[in-house]
Amino acid sequence: MIGNDWDNELSTVFNGEGFKKFYQIVEHEYATKTIFPPKDYIFNALKLTPYKDVKVVIVGQDPYHGVNEAHGLSFSVQKGVKVPPSLKNIYKELYDDLGVKPCDNGDLTRWAKQGVLLLNSVLTVEKDKPASHKNLGWERLTDYIIKLLNNKKDPVVFILWGNFAKSKSSLITNPKHLIITSPHPSPFSARYGFFGSKPFSKTNDFLIKNHLEPINW
Repeated sequence: MIGNDWDNELSTVFNGEGFKKFYQIVEHEYATKTIFPPKDYIFNALKLTPYKDVKVVIVGQDPYHGVNEAHGLSFSVQKGVKVPPSLKNIYKELYDDLGVKPCDNGDLTRWAKQGVLLLNSVLTVEKDKPASHKNLGWERLTDYIIKLLNNKKDPVVFILWGNFAKSKSSLITNPKHLIITSPHPSPFSARYGFFGSKPFSKTNDFLIKNHLEPINW
């Protein structure tokens, strides 16, 4: 399914009858409706960030539902697409926090390749229908992924923006990990505590303290 060590970590799930039946539903959705991201990108986050390399997890809710936007990474859009408002605010906070100038596109692949798992809780969505695949069954898989990461021997930073992401903190019980929470970066909530939360410097400080390579944001 993935092409790296996630296949081994998730073999019990992928080979189970429950997942096979669920994935038939996903296949039917793609065959009968316009679903995002493109099918080849569903597991892009796992493909770009092998289990052994995960140092940071940024939890999102579900993919963008507009044409050519989603490509399997939370908060990220494909090059050539207008940078969404939440990501604009993420870039603003990154600049205020570390002085990193905003990128001219919204593709966060460069983060993923450094060990930042950009994981949406729901991995697919119907065109123009946000949260349409909530409770389809993806949450069982992605919650299990968070539990697997909780079991990692190396420390991991979990960045949880907004109440939905914060609800995943109950899955992160290993005291060696760092959980960073704040309001969501959306224009509706960013000014209530996302701005000024300094998640990027906090992440790198923690990684350095634990003798891990910091992220070049």
